[in-house]
Amino acid sequence: MSETSLDELGPVDYLIVEFPAGESYFNGEIIEELITLVDQGTIRVIDILILTKDENGDVEALELSEVGDLGGLLAIEAELAELLAADDVVHLAAAMDPGTVAGVLVYENLWSAPFASAARRAEGQLIANGRIPIQAIIASIEADDASETVEV
Repeated sequence: MSETSLDELGPVDYLIVEFPAGESYFNGEIIEELITLVDQGTIRVIDILILTKDENGDVEALELSEVGDLGGLLAIEAELAELLAADDVVHLAAAMDPGTVAGVLVYENLWSAPFASAARRAEGQLIANGRIPIQAIIASIEADDASETVEV
């Protein structure tokens, strides 16, 4: 990336989607949703890896270009930067259960790039970020609903 484009870079995140043993289907719906996010300008795909962790804990990492049928991912495959190193793969695979397959997606949040650039120009820097798991949000809402029911 050029220095100008680095200055305009939005926050970069990753996610890992794990599939149970024997259920490693990266089906059409997943691919369609990813392509929609790219086409809408919500994200830019930086890297995609497929990780396989056997029952002994040994991990194999495949870049998207090494996978057989890419389907609609061919359109974004050429833009991948192959950002993740071997140490990253070990760290990411630690979250996986033995006998599973996972897809790792590294992406830039294009929707927030203008804000991030403005913050950097104002001498600001991102010092922390996080994500609230959807399960925690659901549990919180259910707990609030239960307490409202009890109070009535």
